[in-house]
Amino acid sequence: MKVILTQDVKKVGKKDDILNVSDGYANNYLIKNKFAVPYTKKSKEVLDMEINAREVKNQEQIQAYMEVKDKLEGKVLNFKVKTGAQDKVFGKISTKQIADELKKEGFLIDKKNIILDSDIASLGMHEVVISLHKKVNFKIKVNLSK
Repeated sequence: MKVILTQDVKKVGKKDDILNVSDGYANNYLIKNKFAVPYTKKSKEVLDMEINAREVKNQEQIQAYMEVKDKLEGKVLNFKVKTGAQDKVFGKISTKQIADELKKEGFLIDKKNIILDSDIASLGMHEVVISLHKKVNFKIKVNLSK
């Protein structure tokens, strides 16, 4: 029996996959638990419409992220930090602090989207990667000063 998966099923397939499985497995497990729907012309049309709608939404999202990238790329965020002997910085700058600083400037970027290669714990310029989408990555600079 041919079915279309409505969600990921471990060791079976991913969402939207069209599979050929035994009738008993399809009826008694996949369809009963709403993991799949029977493959028909109508269900195939619905699947195609959902995939197209998701693709359009994804393209709009990427476009919005590209606008944010154009505004932020190459931007320098300045942080005043306390230092000790030999200009050693107390603590470090975290992704949350960078996200808060971007929020002050009107950009709502989650701290999970900010990628630090290493701790920002010394004076000077540091590059930080921001990943808004797997297709939209860019760098900003963080400057630590006394």
